[in-house]
Amino acid sequence: MTFKDIFKSSFLENVTSISILDMVIAMALAFAIGMFIFFIYKKTYQGVMYSSSFGVTLVALSMITTLVILAVTSNVVLSLGMVGALSIVRFRTAIKEPLDIAFLFWSIAVGIVLAAGMITLAVFGSIIIGIFLLVFVNKKSHLMPYIIVLNCDGHDAEVKASDYIKTKTQRMVVKSKSAQKGNLEINYEVRLKEDNTDFVNELSDLEGVNSAVLVSYNGEYMG
Repeated sequence: MTFKDIFKSSFLENVTSISILDMVIAMALAFAIGMFIFFIYKKTYQGVMYSSSFGVTLVALSMITTLVILAVTSNVVLSLGMVGALSIVRFRTAIKEPLDIAFLFWSIAVGIVLAAGMITLAVFGSIIIGIFLLVFVNKKSHLMPYIIVLNCDGHDAEVKASDYIKTKTQRMVVKSKSAQKGNLEINYEVRLKEDNTDFVNELSDLEGVNSAVLVSYNGEYMG
């Protein structure tokens, strides 16, 4: 067998055609599940700035992946070329939220599974993942960390404010302290006993306390 005979072999010329009905069903399901992923993304987003374009990207990504896998599974020659083409693609967009990575892989996985013909797995798997994210991502806890930014006049006011904060929180840790003549700024990381934040009003009214600010904190940003 010569090198020329290899390219004339029936293996490479064997192209499995995909019916129009199969393509329509696959793309329609990819769009529907992609919209479901978009809905879950909107309901569970907890970042600083919501990006609607990223949600649209999730829908498009599931449809594009379905399209690519359908083409790959129908033509052996095309699948080899696709591997080479995709190997040189580089994505340099920074992922700001760790949870966004899960949504990206979810969209890609849905496209692959749908194109492989495993519709039941794609539908029920997406429903289970969606319920899981809705339950655990949106779960609120009174142990959520907060930062108290305290501005006071001096040491006596600092001690009085610290003692008061300890009585109103489960846990208090000094994160930073900045001192100037006649002025102190202290950042406390606290865990609240309950969702009530009215104690901040009382804290700001203490003698020697100029201001008290309470902000939520997730370890990466404050807001």
